Amino acid sequence: MVIRTKESLSGFVASDPELTFTSKGDARLYLRVGQPQVKFEEDGTFTQLDPTFTDLVMFRRSAERAHDQFRKGDNFIAEGETRTYTGQDGAERDQFVASRIGHDNNITRYSVDRTPPQRDAAERETPARETPDREPASRETAQQAVAAREAALEPDPEPSASTTSVQREAVTR
Repeated sequence: MVIRTKESLSGFVASDPELTFTSKGDARLYLRVGQPQVKFEEDGTFTQLDPTFTDLVMFRRSAERAHDQFRKGDNFIAEGETRTYTGQDGAERDQFVASRIGHDNNITRYSVDRTPPQRDAAERETPARETPDREPASRETAQQAVAAREAALEPDPEPSASTTSVQREAVTR
């Protein structure tokens, strides 16, 4: 079995995230990121050195999500690839093109929301289907059907603290 791997990059967000759009309308996230550097001394101690900096970019829906979730100073781990490009000044530069990014859980405390992501289906316009013996389905009817399906998918309310502790006590016995 072959294990597919990609490059990874970890560090901290050194600039405010910038969300722009390409000429094709795709979202593009730009972050200036830094990596802390330390030097191991012979006496067993570490000396803090100046961080190194590079550019990180992401595209499309991942870029939009990351823009909403990251701020200057956040610690991250990203998966992607390094690419070299020529800047407007003619100089060659390296940047990290991330396909995935997340907060570094060794440094950042956070809670996890495990609700499934919302699909964009309700926002898309679906063409109506025609059948020989019926009229075309109306947009209003389709929207009502989508709303009914979404309502059925709403998560159950959280159990109260007393119910949860009773259930936990029962499990531990």
